[in-house]
Amino acid sequence: MRSLSIEGAWVREPRVFRDERGSFHEWFTAPDLHEAAGHGLGLAQANCSVSARGTLRGVHFADVPPGQAKYVTCVRGAVLDVVVDLRTGSPTYRAWEAVRLDDRDHRAVHIAEGLGHAFMALTDDATVVYLCSRGYAPAREHGVHPLDPALAIDWPAGLTPVLSAKDAAAPTLAEAERAGLLPSYEACAQWYAGLRAPAPEQAGVPAPEQAGAPAPLVPATRR
Repeated sequence: MRSLSIEGAWVREPRVFRDERGSFHEWFTAPDLHEAAGHGLGLAQANCSVSARGTLRGVHFADVPPGQAKYVTCVRGAVLDVVVDLRTGSPTYRAWEAVRLDDRDHRAVHIAEGLGHAFMALTDDATVVYLCSRGYAPAREHGVHPLDPALAIDWPAGLTPVLSAKDAAAPTLAEAERAGLLPSYEACAQWYAGLRAPAPEQAGVPAPEQAGAPAPLVPATRR
């Protein structure tokens, strides 16, 4: 996995094996992510979105802690995937980086907690699949307007952005900052350090639940 210019973001560029039957590639491997980030991805939810050409989704982020890390790929068509640093106090605050995700090169992007995420569909039926470290929690999730001039994201020319009513009504970056909605770089750094810490059970003690962690599932009693 190759690190992007924004701390906490990586792109995976897999080797794709093609023959007369089709193709095969590994779009996610836990050891590679662990080597890059220093920790794994606790999978809580997997999402799939299908978008018409020009659809613009984002910029979405969640409160930290616990935030929501994402691992994103495009399995049909193509999208321009954008990572935005929304962490106040970060050395790259307000910076963004774009990666084309498509069904040819099969790149994937890992986005750490606290970073903003958005994408624009470059084709019809652009199908994006993403793994999430946390489940959907509306009270903790927010957005920044993807066309905010302060971000100046270079969206593809020749496409008219199609936004949901929610994304179109999202605050600007300055408004979100004034409202105290943005995560701080310090809080995110502390969260990342906690993820990288050795698991307590490795030392023979039970693991305390991390703040905001989902409760373990209890098997149903057989009747």
